[in-house]
Amino acid sequence: MKPLLFGPPSRRLFGLYHAPEGSKPSDTAVLLCAPMGHEALRSHRFYRVLAIRLARRGMAVLRFDSHGAGDSPGADEDGELEGWRADVGEAARELHARSGAKRVIWFGARLGASLAVQAASVPGTQVDKLVLWEPVLDGAAYLQALRERHVKELEWSHALPDAGWRRAMLRDPDAFIDEAFGFAISPLLRRQLLALTLADLVLPSGVEIVVVAKPDDRATQGWVAQQAAAGRHARWLALAHSLIWTSNPFPNNAMVPADALQQIAGELSE
Repeated sequence: MKPLLFGPPSRRLFGLYHAPEGSKPSDTAVLLCAPMGHEALRSHRFYRVLAIRLARRGMAVLRFDSHGAGDSPGADEDGELEGWRADVGEAARELHARSGAKRVIWFGARLGASLAVQAASVPGTQVDKLVLWEPVLDGAAYLQALRERHVKELEWSHALPDAGWRRAMLRDPDAFIDEAFGFAISPLLRRQLLALTLADLVLPSGVEIVVVAKPDDRATQGWVAQQAAAGRHARWLALAHSLIWTSNPFPNNAMVPADALQQIAGELSE
């Protein structure tokens, strides 16, 4: 595992490169695209264990932090979707330059999956397979879910919760819109997420696509069916797991669900 900084001087990105292990390295490299904010923290260990397992199977792996996130330069307020999409492309070029792999797979979870879809559609991008875990398909609904969970976390963290928090969330659409679990959401990022719809998430043609989501996620299943009907090489993989994206770990909420790790690692190894 090698830490590195890459990208143009004006927008450096922090990454961790896992060189392939073993005497017979694979010709496949894997790019790991992280979620946003607290969900990135929540899934950090999952990404780390996944990268280690893939490297042990002979694959080169790069996981990275987008601008304004994690250990990359920039503040929370600097994060926005167009720049993050460009960061995915920059990370993909870095992985290709370091690994020389003939075949490239991208994996993304939540908003990282949505960004991977958009970045993969940029002309000239080399990606042979996308594995998308519960992508964000409706930006407005995603922001609302973050608001509700943010208030719930406030209530859980105080011995005497303020009932005004929940009243404000229900009555004032501008309450709790600039922060989620301690991570700032800039006005620009909020506008971009509010505008994010299925029309912005057209799967690229000529790429194998696996979409992983819970068995009862009908919206995601319907999106995959529509993409397949439009001629995209997309398939659905149902996965029940115990990881809750927007909570801190507690009993029955594993940091690295073994079933999820096994299935996703399997898809990335095929």
